[in-house]
Amino acid sequence: MRLVLLGAPGSGKGTQAQRMQARHGVPQVSTGDLLREAVAAGTELGRAAQIVMQAGGLVADDIMLGIIRERLARPDAARGFILDGFPRTQAQADGLAALLKSLGTPLDTVVLMEIDPEVLLRRLAGRRSCRRCGRVFHVETNPPRPGERCTDGKAHDLFQRPDDNEATVRQRLTVYGERTQPLIEHYARLGLLRRIDANGTLDEVNARLEAAIATD
Repeated sequence: MRLVLLGAPGSGKGTQAQRMQARHGVPQVSTGDLLREAVAAGTELGRAAQIVMQAGGLVADDIMLGIIRERLARPDAARGFILDGFPRTQAQADGLAALLKSLGTPLDTVVLMEIDPEVLLRRLAGRRSCRRCGRVFHVETNPPRPGERCTDGKAHDLFQRPDDNEATVRQRLTVYGERTQPLIEHYARLGLLRRIDANGTLDEVNARLEAAIATD
């Protein structure tokens, strides 16, 4: 299984990728996680990425592709991978295609997780994070349990990330749509694109995702 998950922020890509990883035994490859890991490990690419991020810039595609190449070279990716959060642009898609061609591991499927924008707004605007332990909660669907404590034994100190307020979320969704539409059309032309309804429970969405990849 060599899979890319596309979807707006808050559509559930990461959650579903984790479920797929557990079920199919292929790794979730999250570019955000890879960047943090490379920086923490002090690899050559990690150091290059850190310099850019500390300056407030965006990590160049060639650095990201190099980090992805290193990740796909690990033994656990021999049977496949689930890319979550990459590619996001046509240029990244072209770079990924060249990378996978060089490895002899072309994509099998690209799944677009489609969801009602108002549902996304509620999901993202309701997110809260703990300042101390970093855990993410939701004011409606996943609040801290009564009496639940943080790692230091105190109550969770919850806050809303600045980019999770309603106005910012709406702008993020607009930017996502503008940047991703060419990517959707690209993978549709290649015959790789599958669309699923990402509204509903985690189990319902997971069932649709499994059905989409089973058609290949």
